[in-house]
Amino acid sequence: MLAKNIGIDLGTANVLIYIKDQGIVLNEPSIVAIDTETKRVIAVGREANDMLGRTPGKVKAIKPMKDGVIADFEITEIMLNTFIKKIKAKSIFTRPKILICCPSNITPVEKNAIREAAERTGAKKVYIEEEPKVAAIGAGMDISKPSANMVIDIGGGTTDIAILSLDDIVNSTSLRCAGNVFDQDIIKYIKEKYKLLIGDPTAEEIKINFSNVFNPSKKETREIKGRNLVTGLPHTITITQDEIRDALKESIYKIIKATTNVLEQTPPELSADIVDKGIVLTGGGAMIAGLPELLSKELEVPVFIADDPLTCVANGTGVLLENPEKLEVSD
Repeated sequence: MLAKNIGIDLGTANVLIYIKDQGIVLNEPSIVAIDTETKRVIAVGREANDMLGRTPGKVKAIKPMKDGVIADFEITEIMLNTFIKKIKAKSIFTRPKILICCPSNITPVEKNAIREAAERTGAKKVYIEEEPKVAAIGAGMDISKPSANMVIDIGGGTTDIAILSLDDIVNSTSLRCAGNVFDQDIIKYIKEKYKLLIGDPTAEEIKINFSNVFNPSKKETREIKGRNLVTGLPHTITITQDEIRDALKESIYKIIKATTNVLEQTPPELSADIVDKGIVLTGGGAMIAGLPELLSKELEVPVFIADDPLTCVANGTGVLLENPEKLEVSD
């Protein structure tokens, strides 16, 4: 039996695994539920996600990734091992080669932690690639030529902004301001304005299905249920799209400012390419309604969403696994 070569998008919100010749075989939340008394793992991934905010006192749902890096090494290792067993990527006789992605501009210590977590799953060899590069490849961009391509990858924990040329990153930055921060912005806004406490799943649902950061409707409303902080009782309020735009405004403009900084540090010839080609958005955050239009207006450059923004990094690992000579160079 031949060993399987696998690509892992180890995200703050989700883990996606790509197997060469099979495509994406796993897409599950980056969550582990443990019994705090016995330290026993109760559930991993989707099953653990269903327990989030609904567990009894002794059961704790842990997100081991924070801001794109490992916050809890032991739990990350358990999570990766569980997922790799689930997809049957290794056996007694074979060990897989693993390509795993990390945010750009993380420290060598953080990068080594990601490498070590992958190695401890029993990998034969581990390659590390930066997320914006892999996302650009997965979005179908040809980064091999001497012309500029620009990608903004908005994940759960980080937003990676990069300009790429000749198969490498020319200029990049990584912000710890992305999907999870957007959720917290919504929670904070509703808490301060309405004295209503809502959970992460409710905030995420509002972000995905109700927000519009460019052209919000004042007539479009939504009922939100939560706990009144004054009375302690369940309560329902009604919000508008306008309010959610206001809640997200500060974080979105941090991304705009960081993108402007990357563009300002780019050689003029490459800047001209970006004006012609535009910027491609990848990651779950790219799907916020109105975001491409807002970025295009503020940056004065065309902005497009990749065909399947959520899976760009995982699909990019697949392309690189098909071209191992590029991995040998990058390792």
